[in-house]
Amino acid sequence: MPADRPDHPASAEPDAAGSARSSRKRLSGFIWATLTVSIFAGWFVVTRFSVTRILNVWDLTALRYGIGAILLAPVLLRDLPPRAWRNGFVFAALWGAPFAILVALGVQMTSAGRAASVTPTLMPVFAGLLGWLLLHQPPGKIRLAGYAAIAAGLCGLILTATGEQGAPSLLGLGLLALAAVMWAGYTLLLRGSGLNPMQSAALICFWSGVIFLPLYVALDIGHLGQAPRAEIAIQGVYQGVLMSIAALIGFNRAVALLGPSAAAAMIALVPVVASLLAIVFLGEVPTVAEGISIAFIVGGVLLAARPERPAPQAA
Repeated sequence: MPADRPDHPASAEPDAAGSARSSRKRLSGFIWATLTVSIFAGWFVVTRFSVTRILNVWDLTALRYGIGAILLAPVLLRDLPPRAWRNGFVFAALWGAPFAILVALGVQMTSAGRAASVTPTLMPVFAGLLGWLLLHQPPGKIRLAGYAAIAAGLCGLILTATGEQGAPSLLGLGLLALAAVMWAGYTLLLRGSGLNPMQSAALICFWSGVIFLPLYVALDIGHLGQAPRAEIAIQGVYQGVLMSIAALIGFNRAVALLGPSAAAAMIALVPVVASLLAIVFLGEVPTVAEGISIAFIVGGVLLAARPERPAPQAA
């Protein structure tokens, strides 16, 4: 009788170790994504608070990238190849000062809840479309259904908007949609750039600061001297530390650990959290129709961000 053979313990141990590492990696990715969602959601509310009072869009952009560039400057003192600087410039154009200005203008023209329902949720749609056009990766039926739900939700926000906020500005919605296109392009390019999250954040702040701050000073378009010091301090911390550093690094880490699709799915929670914060701090209560529209958008993003199952291979 041949002796009983063990059930491949040598192969089972590596599998168990690999599964544990994968679980820790995903947990870490979800933690980074949760941090990012929390900061993003608050950003729409904090930005709306100031741009409807004394500080303007240009002030918030200057605070965001001026402070971020100073705090992250040590990262750039290390030797970076020329390719990294070129990638950083492209990233700054896509997710730096131009992106922040477009979103801030969109928030000013619409509301915190509506803005949070447009840019973060359209991003995975445009990422899928750009992947289809540029990478020849057509979306499956589930993702197409998700895109349709997002489109229906956005149409619902436009057609059913009533009450104190009135109908949303079509120009504002267009600016928010353009920002979503830029964010999608950044997300697709990030993973193949060779930059780690800290380097990407530092380069985005550096290039945004170098290009925007001289214009801000030369054109004298700021209102910092007229705003209360407490508000400037709050915006400085939120825009310059949380958004320029914590949110950038958090999103980059989430993309690296979870992949673009899963990271985008987590970002789908931004409109929900932002709408709740807007009710508490700004008194912007959505109507029932707007709430249903936001639910359609979030559901659509969750469908659109689901990983596609690989097609079965022929035997």
